[in-house]
Amino acid sequence: MKWNLRVQAAERGIWKSAELRRMLSDAGLEISVGKMSGLWTGTPTTIRLDDLDVICHVLDCSPTDLLVPEPEKVQARKPGARRSEEANGSTNLIAPRFGPKHDRPAPPL
Repeated sequence: MKWNLRVQAAERGIWKSAELRRMLSDAGLEISVGKMSGLWTGTPTTIRLDDLDVICHVLDCSPTDLLVPEPEKVQARKPGARRSEEANGSTNLIAPRFGPKHDRPAPPL
């Protein structure tokens, strides 16, 4: 899922997290500065449904406006998807290099 809070806020003329935080507080949702920063700058790993309800009310939007599906990421997580990528040579994995012992730096004494 893609978290779309900043885009939704910008569409309503809200350009700073402090402004949105004040609006949420006026609607009854007290959010700490740290938590607001996390919501504003990144994708939350969890969000309470009650909090999401207030955010949607303040921004006059729906949860589907804030949470945008990314089906390609879901597809990439399927077990067979990695094998097909490897077969096509399109994997982004970094392969370890194994060489003679003298190629490696000596451990600290």
